[in-house]
Amino acid sequence: MAMGEVKLPLPVKLVVGMISAKIELFRQVQERLSEKFGAIDYESRIIPFTYTDYYGKELGENLKRKFISFEKLVDPGEIANIKIFTNNLEAKFLYPDSLRRQINLDPGYLEEAKLVLATTKNYQHRLYLGRGIYGEVTLRYTKKSFRSWEWTYPDYKTENYLEVFDCIRKLYLEKVQGGGRKGLNEKL
Repeated sequence: MAMGEVKLPLPVKLVVGMISAKIELFRQVQERLSEKFGAIDYESRIIPFTYTDYYGKELGENLKRKFISFEKLVDPGEIANIKIFTNNLEAKFLYPDSLRRQINLDPGYLEEAKLVLATTKNYQHRLYLGRGIYGEVTLRYTKKSFRSWEWTYPDYKTENYLEVFDCIRKLYLEKVQGGGRKGLNEKL
């Protein structure tokens, strides 16, 4: 039996989901993210976030969600560092009278076959990535569409979100089929 050959991963599409009661913060945060990760090539419409009250006490009521993705592809091995960066960015947008966040940032990456989210919370289906960060395959792409798992967050199962990720996946495939496959691998 032959030993498996170690291969470097293809670059992936950085995706960031944002949740806030203050939609004006989306633009400010997007500017900061763009300074760090480059041009934004996709912005979803603003989607009401009504799937859980988990964030209500901290972020406020009438929450909204927005997704963005970036033109420049990234190394999937960097997602833990990216999550640390977004956590630090959240801390710059605290309510003045408390330590409560005004915005929640959910970074992840999308590739041809899956959407991976980074989180600080460990659970049975999550893998440790380093620096206190875990990764979760939230959606898989099979039979011409994204599909959920038993652990997928309820909002990520909705048609609204699946359409967003289909659009971002198309951008990703255009990029890698147009030569993006070489870009990252040459650096590694």
